[in-house]
Amino acid sequence: MMMAFEKIQFLKSVMALSGLPFDEGVEIAFAGRSNAGKSSALNAITHIKGLAKTSKTPGRTQTINLFQIDHLRRLVDLPGYGYAKVPVPLKRKWEKILSEYLQTRECLKGLVLIMDIRHPLRSLDEHMIEWAVQSELPTHILLTKSDKFSRGKAISVLSEVQKNLKQYPLISCQIFSILNGEGINAARKKVSQWCLLSQ
Repeated sequence: MMMAFEKIQFLKSVMALSGLPFDEGVEIAFAGRSNAGKSSALNAITHIKGLAKTSKTPGRTQTINLFQIDHLRRLVDLPGYGYAKVPVPLKRKWEKILSEYLQTRECLKGLVLIMDIRHPLRSLDEHMIEWAVQSELPTHILLTKSDKFSRGKAISVLSEVQKNLKQYPLISCQIFSILNGEGINAARKKVSQWCLLSQ
């Protein structure tokens, strides 16, 4: 069964965990490096262009942006990480917020982790995975921009990432491209499954 995202609406932006809605219902979070295509992936999965604001300048998402599907379910666009021009104190602040959110938010039922297929499993991506594993949080990795590679090369990178993460049963992975549409329906199905956990 697919979740109907057509009526999803922007709920609020917050700068700290204290501003989040009550810890109830279901939240699915989107996280990734600042230039990996996180907001674009969220838009593609919901089929709503412009839902999450995208920018040609990496590092623009510096708040936690929440989108309400219905009174029980929300999608959460987390701040991008790893952008070199962001001041170090701000980087550390957001790393702390990301860690606390992933490890303490009880209504969080799934994490969509965005990685550029050309640069997967960098150190900060691995930190995100560590936090998710510690919290026993189901995580689905999207290897974005797969159109930059041949089909064979993309499958090879996918296989290598899956091999590196095979010890983690709650982590799955797929290739994904907004440009040619590859993997969008599969990602939408995964997010839908998590969203429907409350039923």
